[in-house]
Amino acid sequence: MALTETAFTNLAEETLEHFLDALDEHLADHVEADLDGGNLTIDLEDGGHYILNLHRPNRQIWMSSPKSGASHYGYDEASGHWVCTRGGGDLEERLGKELAEATGEDFTF
Repeated sequence: MALTETAFTNLAEETLEHFLDALDEHLADHVEADLDGGNLTIDLEDGGHYILNLHRPNRQIWMSSPKSGASHYGYDEASGHWVCTRGGGDLEERLGKELAEATGEDFTF
């Protein structure tokens, strides 16, 4: 069953808020993160930028990464994870791994 727009918005916003809280708590010395209107921007010390935003028409979270490029994630109700629409892969795992590599810190969400 597909998520309603309200359920999608609530889950996606909770996910982005979770990411922001974890970044502020664990990587504040290495990244600057800002959440505004469903858009999470993560600026790295080296000048790279991540942008995660809600794409409501498709009920997806879209991520732009300086390392892996653009990717789209739909919510998988069975696993409770945001999964890449192009070949699987978990948003939380991918973003956490990329940020750990970019900052040199042991980091996961």
